[in-house]
Amino acid sequence: MNWTDHLVVAPVLVPLLAGALMVLLDESQRRLRFGIAVFSAFVQVGIAVALAGLADGRQGEWIDSVGVYIAANWPVPFGIALAVDRLSAVLLLLAAVLSLSALVFARARWERAGVHFYPLFQFLMMGVNGAFLTADLFNLFVFFEVMLAASYGLVLHGSGQERVRSGMHYVAVNLLASSFFLIGVSMIYGVTGTLNMADLARVAPRVAAEDRMLLEAAVAILGIAFLIKSAMWPLNFWLVPAYSAATPPVAAAFGIMTKVGVYVIMRLWVLIFVEGAGDSTGFGRELLLWGGMATLAYGLVGMLAANDLGRLAAYSIVMSSGTLLAAIGFGNTAMISAAIYYLVSATLAVAAMFLLIELVDRSRAFGAGVLAVTFEVFETQGRMHARDDDEPGEEAGVVIPAAMAFLGLSYVCCALLIAGLPPLSGFLAKFALLTAALNPDGIAVSASADVGVDSWTLLVLLIASGLAGAIALGRIGIRAFWVPVRREPPRLRVIEVLPIAGLLLLSVAITVHAGPVMRYLDDAAAALRVGDDYTRSLLSAPRVPSPAPSAPAAAGGSQ
Repeated sequence: MNWTDHLVVAPVLVPLLAGALMVLLDESQRRLRFGIAVFSAFVQVGIAVALAGLADGRQGEWIDSVGVYIAANWPVPFGIALAVDRLSAVLLLLAAVLSLSALVFARARWERAGVHFYPLFQFLMMGVNGAFLTADLFNLFVFFEVMLAASYGLVLHGSGQERVRSGMHYVAVNLLASSFFLIGVSMIYGVTGTLNMADLARVAPRVAAEDRMLLEAAVAILGIAFLIKSAMWPLNFWLVPAYSAATPPVAAAFGIMTKVGVYVIMRLWVLIFVEGAGDSTGFGRELLLWGGMATLAYGLVGMLAANDLGRLAAYSIVMSSGTLLAAIGFGNTAMISAAIYYLVSATLAVAAMFLLIELVDRSRAFGAGVLAVTFEVFETQGRMHARDDDEPGEEAGVVIPAAMAFLGLSYVCCALLIAGLPPLSGFLAKFALLTAALNPDGIAVSASADVGVDSWTLLVLLIASGLAGAIALGRIGIRAFWVPVRREPPRLRVIEVLPIAGLLLLSVAITVHAGPVMRYLDDAAAALRVGDDYTRSLLSAPRVPSPAPSAPAAAGGSQ
């Protein structure tokens, strides 16, 4: 067994050990806790980068580019198995980057808004990483519950009436989702006799005809849990109040939690129901496709109706989840590859926006949102009745403070990414999605191309979502930055600026290097779409040989 095989379990162990160590420290030792948390986040970033390189297959360490770790040396499908391929490695890296950014930003002031912030954050990342790594449904339930238990404490972090009310709704809905999860897992095990994902892909097509309806009902119940977590309409009523009321670093980290539900749906549905599933082939496709587009439309309308940045950012998460679910429903490799790229771009953008909200609000005077509208009316009317000789001379120019320049440029970048406008990665992601939708067979669109109503509907919704995002973000941006109220520029700390700048620079990096990134994601989508490598690597994972027994004592020895 190579040492690289042990890296598979490291994303779970590192935050677990860091969180357990911080629980032993007193609340007064926040500086030490922060140091441990940031060190843990940096280690997770490094491990995720290493796993992404190993999963690429160029180093030749892993057969079929899939790393498998068998806990306690129990063979698959009886024991606990963790597996890493390109898709899970990308999401591990994304989660680690968000964790690092949120932790650094929280150091400025939000860590002091409640107790046990850093330990809860580490346990949250343990659950998220475990959900991306686990290869069986029972341990997915375990990591899912660890993630949710930590999120219950974090969503209430900072207290306040609005935060507590929306947080309690969040807890109740997710407890219900956990119940559906447990019921679905129990039914699947009763029908198939296994919970290992690779073994399910092997057993599901062979389920007897009289049990197939029960299997599909079990998967549907399990799917409800993940559709709730993925914020699919109409199951997403909890997300906007909870995410908009959460503290900025918590809301930024929560951006990856909806992607856990999307990842599980993508992994299970593509692995079990896309091809070779017998009579269940394509099961749930219409629900994912049209439900995702309904969610996209709901998020579009919500963004137009939002009057503050917190709710707008939360609706953009809903809109991105709808886009991803619809893309999964299409099921072809090009669409899944574009969806993964869109997932990375949208998650980075929304996380940066949530961190930016506090700094933008800090720069605004009290009541600036109302004054932004009233000044347009009353100041314009006043100028109409004013005499020319009473008007003071206009200034030749306005000096823009560095803080306001940073906030303005960052807001513009977030707006471009969320709306999907050129030249950043949001535009490239939507262009790739539209290309895959209009070229289902990889050919140029023509009169004979098989482009259905679903493809044209997605095209209209993606374009409309970009327009709605531009209008909503532009309207709120004008109120935030151009309201004619004299105010002092905000005081920004370096520790607050760095996480936002880092997330936006990563978005720029995946734009500049879109070619290599898309090639990596194309390989990830192709491996996910076929599933043979993942299944074969898990089912054939070798156990670690036991040490040879010591030689027996020589005959005729001392009695």
